This record gives sequence, structure tokens and C-alpha cells, in this order.
Amino acid sequence: MLKFIKHNLETISGVEIYPIISLLIFFTFFVGLFFWVFTYKKDKIKELSELPLKDNN
Repeated sequence: MLKFIKHNLETISGVEIYPIISLLIFFTFFVGLFFWVFTYKKDKIKELSELPLKDNN
């Protein structure tokens, strides 16, 4: 099964760039998420965490 996939990938020119692009997208997303989480305001996190417990009368 793998030899059929490997043969098809060998015929595509420039296919070696796709794993590099995928890694860069993956890395950039998680670094951005890391900074977003640690720069989020603590009072906003507290407000959002209490939201399910609020009484909506």
C-alpha cells in the first residue's frame, strides 16, 4: 500500500515543501495560541468561568 502512495508522491514536483509548510503552520498556530492564553486578562477569565453558574431570571 505504501509503495503506491510513495510512487505517486515522487511524480509531483516540489512535493518536499509541503511538510515544511505544514510544520510552520502548526508551530505558528500553537505559539500564537500560547501567547493569546497568557496575555488574556484574568478578570475576563473569571467572568467567563462564572457564566454557567449565573442565574438568568
